[in-house]
Amino acid sequence: MRWDGQAVDADDGALPGLERAGLVRSVQTPEFDGITFHEVLCKSALNKMPEEPQLPFRFTVNAFRGCSHSCRYCFARPTHEYLDLDAGRDFDSQIVVKTNVAAVLRKELGRRSWKREHVALGTNTDPYQRAEGRYRLMPGIIRALAESATPFSILTKGTLLRRDLPLLTLAAQQVPVSIGVSLAIHDPDLQKSIEPGTPTPKARLDLIRAITDAGLPCNVMVAPVIPFLTDSVRHLDGLLESIADAGASGVTVFPMHLRGSTKGWFMNWLSTEHPALVRQYRQLYGRAAYVPPEYTSWLKQRVDPLVDRYGLGGAANHREAGQTEAVEPDRGELVGVGRPGPALTLF
Repeated sequence: MRWDGQAVDADDGALPGLERAGLVRSVQTPEFDGITFHEVLCKSALNKMPEEPQLPFRFTVNAFRGCSHSCRYCFARPTHEYLDLDAGRDFDSQIVVKTNVAAVLRKELGRRSWKREHVALGTNTDPYQRAEGRYRLMPGIIRALAESATPFSILTKGTLLRRDLPLLTLAAQQVPVSIGVSLAIHDPDLQKSIEPGTPTPKARLDLIRAITDAGLPCNVMVAPVIPFLTDSVRHLDGLLESIADAGASGVTVFPMHLRGSTKGWFMNWLSTEHPALVRQYRQLYGRAAYVPPEYTSWLKQRVDPLVDRYGLGGAANHREAGQTEAVEPDRGELVGVGRPGPALTLF
C-alpha cells in the first residue's frame, strides 16, 4: 500500500479544527492528485436534524465532509469552516473521511430506542464522490440500514452508485429505498466549468437509465437552476427531454441560492467566467441568499409546462421557493430544506 509508510502520529500539518473531529491521520496519494484525505473516527453517525415541518426526514448520515465535485454553488461549503478550513479550495481538496461510520451507524441502529425513521444520505456532501471509490463506506452503510429495517434515500451526482446497484436492489426488497440523481446542467462545457469534479451530463443520464433498468425509481434534482445560464427554455427543454428519455420517474426543480461564504466563491467564479452577468446577479440577489419571489414564479411558469410535456410530475414537486439550510447544532451538518410551500419533498 502506498500509504503504509505514513505514520499515524506524524506531524501532518492538519489544522486544529480537525483534531476536534477525531483526526487519526492525513494522507495523500498520486491517484488523487491535489486532494488530502483526513481520516477521522466519528463518535456518531446519525445526525438528528432540528424539527422542521418541511423536512421529509429527521436523520441524515454523511460519510464525508468536503467534496471533490467542487461545485461552485455548493450550499454545504460553509460547513468546512467548523473545522478551521476555508469554504473554497479547502472544501474541494481537504476531504474528511469518517472511516468507522458504518460500524458506528450499525451500533446506533441497533439501539432499542431507534424507531426506524427515514435516513437521508447525500444531504451535505456527495456519498459517491471520488473518495468513495477508495474507502468503500457506502456498502456498509446500506447494509446497516437495510438489516435494521430502516428506510433510506440517496441523492448523488456520482456514477459510482452503479457499483452498489445490486446491493440497493436487495435493500429495496427489505425497506423503502429512494434514489435521486442531481443533474441541473445539460451543456457539458458549462457543466465542466461550474461542476469541474462531477461526471458529465451524459454519464449521469446513463446512471439514471441504469437505476431504472435495475427496477428502482429515480427522481432527478434539476437543481439548482442558475439564473441567466441554465434557465432558458432551450436549456430546460433539452435537459428535461433527456431526463425523461433516461426513464426518470420525476423531477424536482428550484433556483440557486447563495448563502454565506458560498456566495463569494460563486461570484468570484462568475466575475472571471461571465463578467457581463455580475451586475445582473447583484440586482437579482442583492444582499440576500435567495432570488426574489418574482423570479421563482417566473421560473415555475417556465418549467411547469415542460414537466407536464415530458411526464415528469411523478412524485416530485416543483419547489415554489428556493432552498434554505438547517445546521445541525452539534456537528454542523447542513442540508437543503424547502421554505414553506406545498408538499416539499426531496423524492
